[in-house]
Amino acid sequence: MKNQTTETPRLEEGKEFAERLNGLAASVGCLALIGAYLTTGQIIPGFV
Repeated sequence: MKNQTTETPRLEEGKEFAERLNGLAASVGCLALIGAYLTTGQIIPGFV
C-alpha cells in the first residue's frame, strides 16, 4: 500500500485576490440594491 499524504491545494495569489475583489463587488452591489429600494421603492429605479 502506498503512503498517501493529504495535501490541500493552494490557491494562486492572483486568484485569491480576484475572489476577494469579486466578493467585495457583490457586497457593494447588494448594498446598492437595498439603498435603491429603500429610497425609491423600486428594485431597479426607472423601470416600472
